[in-house]
Amino acid sequence: MSDDTETTARRGPAAPAGRVPADGAAAAGLQQDVAFLDKLLAGAAGAAGPDGTGQHGLSDEGVAAALGLFEGMRTALDRLEAQVVIEARRRGMEWREIAGHQGMKSSQAASQRYQRLVTRLEEIRQGIR
Repeated sequence: MSDDTETTARRGPAAPAGRVPADGAAAAGLQQDVAFLDKLLAGAAGAAGPDGTGQHGLSDEGVAAALGLFEGMRTALDRLEAQVVIEARRRGMEWREIAGHQGMKSSQAASQRYQRLVTRLEEIRQGIR
């Protein structure tokens, strides 16, 4: 696989030509975070220290920075997912169809997942979480 193909595979599919993701800033931030984590993990996997621990080249600050990214990434992904579900519903897509695209077996599961996302995002907005 070429480097360009690997990069695309890690990022996932791009937005259709001429379309900017609903929350372009969040998507761009996620791409930057994923790139940082990818470099960190590549360094961990490819550069074993003299004692074979795999710690060569990994700074404590890099690991700490990576740990600090995950909650923000989860929130950004939740927000993006909720926006895509809203757009799917706006376009007339049934919950059954949405469920199938999300790998779920029932419309109820997809609807409940969306409701959990919205609730979680509202709790974050209010400072409850």
